[in-house]
Amino acid sequence: MRKHLAKAQSFGAPLLEFKNVSLLRAGNKHILDRVSFTVHCGEDIAILGPNGAGKSSLIKLITREYYPMAGQKDFSLKIMGRESWNIFELRALLGIVSNDLQYLCTRPVSGEEMVLSGFFGAIGLCNQRVTRAMKKQANEAMEFLEISRLKRRRMDEMSSGEARRFLIARALAHKPKALILDEPMTSLDLHAALKFSDSLRKISRAGIGIILVTHNLQDIIPEITRVILMKDAGVYKDGLKEDILTSRNISRLFNSSVMVCRDKSYYHWRRR
Repeated sequence: MRKHLAKAQSFGAPLLEFKNVSLLRAGNKHILDRVSFTVHCGEDIAILGPNGAGKSSLIKLITREYYPMAGQKDFSLKIMGRESWNIFELRALLGIVSNDLQYLCTRPVSGEEMVLSGFFGAIGLCNQRVTRAMKKQANEAMEFLEISRLKRRRMDEMSSGEARRFLIARALAHKPKALILDEPMTSLDLHAALKFSDSLRKISRAGIGIILVTHNLQDIIPEITRVILMKDAGVYKDGLKEDILTSRNISRLFNSSVMVCRDKSYYHWRRR
C-alpha cells in the first residue's frame, strides 16, 4: 500500500479540468453556472461553501450521476484528459466517500465484504468471484487505516466513524488517483471526527490526492494547500489556503460577520 502511494504525478494530464461547466435543474435554474477550475494529480484541495452552493452537484458531475448542460461555447469537462469514461473505469480511478453512500452501505454485511464489494461496484457480495489479489488489496487498505480488527463486524452495527473508515478502505482498495469526500465529517461526534481527520492526514502523507468538499472550515486538514470557495452556483475564490481563508472572504461566503482564526495549521471561526 505504502509503495503504491508514493506522492502522485506532477506531470501528464490534470486529474480534473472544468471549463465553463453549467448544470440546470427543473425551471432552468442554474445549480452550477460556468464553473472553471483545474485539479492536478496528487493535489490536496478543499472545496468550501454554504449549503446550496452546488458542491454536491459538482461531485455528481464527476461521478457521472449528473451530466452538464451541453451547447455552451468553450465548454469541457475532462478527467485525466478524457471527456468520455466507462463508469467502471472511473470508479477505479476516483475513490468517492459520501453520506449518501454510507446510508446505502448501512446493511447487515461485514466490513470486509463491504471493502471487497467495491471491486464490483456493488454493496456487499452476491456470488461474485473474489480473487486473491482483491483480498490482498482489501486487507492492505484495512491495515493502512488500522481497522482490520473490525472487519468481521457488520456495517449496521458499527459507529458512524467506523463505518466511514471502511468506506474509505473500500475506495482505497482500488488504488485510486484521488479520494473525493463529500461532507465527510457530518454526523460524526468529536472523537470520530478526530479519528477520521487522522486517517485523511495519513492518506495525504502517503500520496493519494484528497478533494475535500465541505461547509465546515474546521474540516480542512493541514495537508490541504489550496481552497476553492463556492457560492451562488459558481467559483467565488480559488487559491492558496492562507490567502483564501481570511475573515473577509469567509464572512462574504457565508453572509455572516466572522473572524477566521488559525491555531497552528488548523482554521476555525468565531463571531466578531
